[in-house]
Amino acid sequence: MGDRTMAAVNVRRDVRDRLLEVTARPIWVVLATAAAVHLLGVRLPTDVQYGILLATVLLLGLPHGALDHLTLPRARAESLTARRFVVFCGWYLLLASAYGVAWLVAPTASFVGFVLLTWFHWGQGDRAHLALVTDAAHLENPWVNRLTLFVRGGLPMLVPLIWFPDAYESVLATVVGLFGSSGDWIASLFSSEARLALGVGFGLLTLATLAWGYRVAGDRPAWRIDVVETILLWVFFLSVPPILAIGLYFVVWHSLRHLARLVAIDDTAASALARGSTTGVLTRLTRDALPMTAGALVLFGAIAVLVPTEPGTVADVAGVYLVLLAVLTLPHAVVVTVLDRIQGVSP
Repeated sequence: MGDRTMAAVNVRRDVRDRLLEVTARPIWVVLATAAAVHLLGVRLPTDVQYGILLATVLLLGLPHGALDHLTLPRARAESLTARRFVVFCGWYLLLASAYGVAWLVAPTASFVGFVLLTWFHWGQGDRAHLALVTDAAHLENPWVNRLTLFVRGGLPMLVPLIWFPDAYESVLATVVGLFGSSGDWIASLFSSEARLALGVGFGLLTLATLAWGYRVAGDRPAWRIDVVETILLWVFFLSVPPILAIGLYFVVWHSLRHLARLVAIDDTAASALARGSTTGVLTRLTRDALPMTAGALVLFGAIAVLVPTEPGTVADVAGVYLVLLAVLTLPHAVVVTVLDRIQGVSP
């Protein structure tokens, strides 16, 4: 990271400890329990899994990105002026609209782009959490830093394809089917040969990344947390069907951790958290996220109207939601990328 270190993140120790309490072990238990239940053979109907995914519309999923307009000003200790807000809305909507048009023109390519974009963005989130909350010294090595992003983002995006190809392909068909496409040109990715190669390669890369992290920083608590979480996510995504796994991960893992990051850069929310005022934190987050969440819901409805095929099933509605997430993730990832630079998280 050049001459920057994790100290550049500059999160108060009391706030960091509280965030770790909320985002680590309790969430590990949730994912481990879900994995154990499915390893015992329990399965939820597909429509129920889609219903849980749709619940993330209001339960942390959309709200976690609804603070983007406040994120960079707070990270820079600046105020959000009317001019800055207008400029922000302009470029944010421009990127989202451009990606929306891409879905209409090339839905399968846009789906692949969404997977790759989410791979990068969710990797960003986990890397930042390790840096912010665990003070991970091994991330100061630029290559370990980049590989950690790649591995952490690949766990929710690649592992389900390896182990649940039929479910993964079904989601692809549902989403691109809204645009009258089939996605046949990427069918080779779901072959047993391709999945074996991807699984072996990604598994070896996971081990190499963790080993390199140990070599850089030694057996420190932050590195051990990285190992535990990486193993947990491997098991979780190998055992829980993709639709349910992504729904749970999106809410209790990615969205919660991003909101924790935003609490850390908001002096008012951070002070409330340090005092143990959970109500104060939730009230402030809800107030700040409500306007943009409402706007995202309007966009949700607009996409449902604009897709060429009218959504007629729970799966179709979930497909519309995934398109909504796609068009919003592009500008959201830009915000997070800038935040990573401000906080010294990226190399």
